[in-house]
Amino acid sequence: MGISEIRDAMESAIVARGCFIVDIKISKDNEIVLTIESEAGSVTLDDCVELSRIFEEKFDRNVMDYELTVTSAGLDQPFKVPEQYRKAVGSMVEVSLKGGRRIVAMLESADADAITLKYTVMEKTDGSKKKTAVEHTDSFPFDGINAVKPYIDFR
Repeated sequence: MGISEIRDAMESAIVARGCFIVDIKISKDNEIVLTIESEAGSVTLDDCVELSRIFEEKFDRNVMDYELTVTSAGLDQPFKVPEQYRKAVGSMVEVSLKGGRRIVAMLESADADAITLKYTVMEKTDGSKKKTAVEHTDSFPFDGINAVKPYIDFR
């Protein structure tokens, strides 16, 4: 059983539940982790249980021994698929750029090549000795980004 076989077998059931596949991992011991995310809102326990049941109907344990975990994408995990970026448009994200810079910003848009962020930076402006808040809207190509994940503010 391979990743494309699992994706083909499960895609319609996952979409029918209003979700999408984020990742599929298969260990050498046939431990399968199917990570999903909801198009709107959150993945529920019922989503995971139902998709696990459907998976077991499609892949007989008597024919192939495997361990299955159906899970939701964690809030602290970097985005992996374009659907996650589209879902996050309009929300705050934490972006780690190559070179070490970190930006907390509003995700304005995302396409196949880049993301656009709106953020505020304290900067000295012309003729002023004090730093003031300056708003930026910049595009960052994916090849210059290490990771993007939801921003969680614990204040």
